[in-house]
Amino acid sequence: MRSSSSVLSFWTKKSEKATKNLAGCELKHIHVSSSMERRNGPDLQLQQLTTTTVPAQDSAFSYKDNLIGALLAIFGHLIISIALNVQKYSHIQLAGSKDTRSYFKTKIWWCGLLLLLLGELGVFSSYAFAPLSLIVPLSAVSVIASAIIGIIFIKEKWKPKDFLRRYILSFIGCALAIIGTYVLITFGPNSHEKMTGENIIRHLVSWTFLLYMLVEIIVFCFLLYFYKEKRVNYVVVILLLVAVLGSMTAVTVKAVAGMILVSIEGNIQLSYPIFYVMLVSMVATAIFQAEFLSQASQLYDSSLIASINYILSTTMAITAGATFYLDFRGADVLHICLFLLGCLIAFLGVFLITRNKKKLRAFEPYVSISSMPGLHNLHDKGSGIQPELGSFSYGALQSNDNLSEIYAPATLPVTQEEHGPQWAPSASYDIPDHNKRE
Repeated sequence: MRSSSSVLSFWTKKSEKATKNLAGCELKHIHVSSSMERRNGPDLQLQQLTTTTVPAQDSAFSYKDNLIGALLAIFGHLIISIALNVQKYSHIQLAGSKDTRSYFKTKIWWCGLLLLLLGELGVFSSYAFAPLSLIVPLSAVSVIASAIIGIIFIKEKWKPKDFLRRYILSFIGCALAIIGTYVLITFGPNSHEKMTGENIIRHLVSWTFLLYMLVEIIVFCFLLYFYKEKRVNYVVVILLLVAVLGSMTAVTVKAVAGMILVSIEGNIQLSYPIFYVMLVSMVATAIFQAEFLSQASQLYDSSLIASINYILSTTMAITAGATFYLDFRGADVLHICLFLLGCLIAFLGVFLITRNKKKLRAFEPYVSISSMPGLHNLHDKGSGIQPELGSFSYGALQSNDNLSEIYAPATLPVTQEEHGPQWAPSASYDIPDHNKRE
């Protein structure tokens, strides 16, 4: 009995000692864990702070890239506008020259060509920094600059009232275009990614872009059929063809410029086949785009072409940038709406600027019968003979003196007879064979 009680007391003391040891271990663990938390607390807070500040730094760098791209685009379009006006001035100085290529010998024309190349280089470089949807609408800068240069170097002398009434639409258009440009730059898309070969291939095979390409090809074939086969040569049809090609040109230009920039930074991208595919597509679409623009300029006024082409090309390019490069990924609805509002204001400004330009009448040579003494009237009510020389459409920079002899107005050399009174001359006329009607 005593032995059993001693055994029980032994195990009771043992359990109490084990309980004390366990409690001590728990207290020690709690103390160590609390000390570790105190020691690692600032590090964890610093790590959380750095993780929260990294997006802000990336956002700052992306806005910086947007600013660089926008400034390059504005600089490029401004230089292009100055270059075109310099070349136009060279052509005007040589108006009436018999040598149709005499402008090649002038320093002014070559200076304009160098400025044009510099401007194109600036616009090309801007695509490597900023999103496509931000760069394309900035082509309104060239329209604004051309309008301002035209007003400053105007030859006519107007009274202040007439001047303001004549150019009030241009002033309003320039103001609206500048406001729209500022708004779309401020609220433009802010998505940035490296233009590597893998990223471009990934965008190229995405279902959104494949669906967009399918719709674009169908629309292009539809328009081309009506333009070529049905002879539907409305200005909207031709410029829609230009806009569809221009959207692909913008996509390929950004890909090529971005891959060149990444290669300059050290990650060589020129070994990817997609770079050369994009380069060939860029050149091909640009050539066909220029061809359709040339055909449109032969049929319609240049101011009408400038406004409609800017609106359609910008809309198609923004759509292509949103589907291929996902320019508006992560943007909120307010920024997207304000960006579109800036585009609409710029569209209205460009329309008003081009609306105010004078329309040049095409020169059509004719011979007035009333100015030919001694020649009987061939028509009862006809006042002139219109030679069947086809359609004459001359640019503002071309001179009518450069026409060949075949396409010149019909001239009737007058030969005075030596005999007879001086007050009754008799004239004989020789009409060249190529100007005879029958």
